[in-house]
Amino acid sequence: MRMRRAVICLLIMVSILALSGSALAETLTVKMSYNGPPDEVNNAVHYYAVNFKKLVEDKLEGKIKIELYPDSQLGTEEERMELLTKSGLNQPIINVASYAGMAPLLPELYAASIPFMFDSYKAAHQFFDSGRYWSKLKEEFKKRTGAVLLEAVEEGGFLAFTNSKREIKSPDDFKGLKFRAMDEGQVILYKAFGASGIPIPWTELYMALKTGVVDGQMNPATYIIIGSLYEVQKYMTLANIQYSDQFLVVNGDLFDGLPEAEQKAIAEAAHQANVMTREMVESQDAEQIKFLEEKGMKVYAPNEDEMNAFRDKGQPAYIEWLKTTVDEEWLNMALEDAKAANEAVK
Repeated sequence: MRMRRAVICLLIMVSILALSGSALAETLTVKMSYNGPPDEVNNAVHYYAVNFKKLVEDKLEGKIKIELYPDSQLGTEEERMELLTKSGLNQPIINVASYAGMAPLLPELYAASIPFMFDSYKAAHQFFDSGRYWSKLKEEFKKRTGAVLLEAVEEGGFLAFTNSKREIKSPDDFKGLKFRAMDEGQVILYKAFGASGIPIPWTELYMALKTGVVDGQMNPATYIIIGSLYEVQKYMTLANIQYSDQFLVVNGDLFDGLPEAEQKAIAEAAHQANVMTREMVESQDAEQIKFLEEKGMKVYAPNEDEMNAFRDKGQPAYIEWLKTTVDEEWLNMALEDAKAANEAVK
């Protein structure tokens, strides 16, 4: 731990010197950190980072150079957010953060993860590209931290239910089953359906499913493949549970210190790279679901009435839990924007 902190401190000092001397240099070097390996095929966030880097460097004609630091090389989620939000250090840092990094600073973000909010990818895109909730959330984040929140980066397909016991077409089909839960919110959701949720780390999930400690779990297709969960799961329900995303954040001192034209170019690059990532992820998701079917999984896509049943039973319980953390105004705003987005893209 001491060694890691020493490395981080050294990176901070180097960053400060780099920015301090930027007036004398033609190129400003900016560090971009994120989770996962430097694998454009299996890590959508790396795919995003590669394209964002190219777009920024092309648009600004070499004025800014972005260095990529995958695999959390600049520290844990908490440490990286501290580098971004600690004022006065003038650190040229960009970070792609998960909910684990963002929620402690912006718990209102959880309103975007209410289950069954989106009927489609297009609706989720509409929600984040033009919704009032997302716009106000970005303003709140800037006010609270000084950092700039630019994009909700699509990192995987929608979460789906899987289990080894029976096909799930309605909330009633959950009764008596045991599911792995990633957090308290998932426990609440399973309980609303008559199932139980048991917290189990990802590293232990395969064996827990194989030995019957739990019957099922929820994840996008990409993680089901990565974890070889298709070997121990028979049924998959494409219920669009939650949209899988992470968040592009730029240090406020860095962003605010740039000319307006350069700020605009970075924001445009952030969105263009996200559009490219969405196309890749969604194409890959369809291929991955086909792969799971070929591996023997029975995949079911609920119809509109069945999705309404999931939503009507699952959302109220989840929202009541969220009210203990998030102001009801944010929840209502997110739900209203999601409803409008679903209608707009029909």
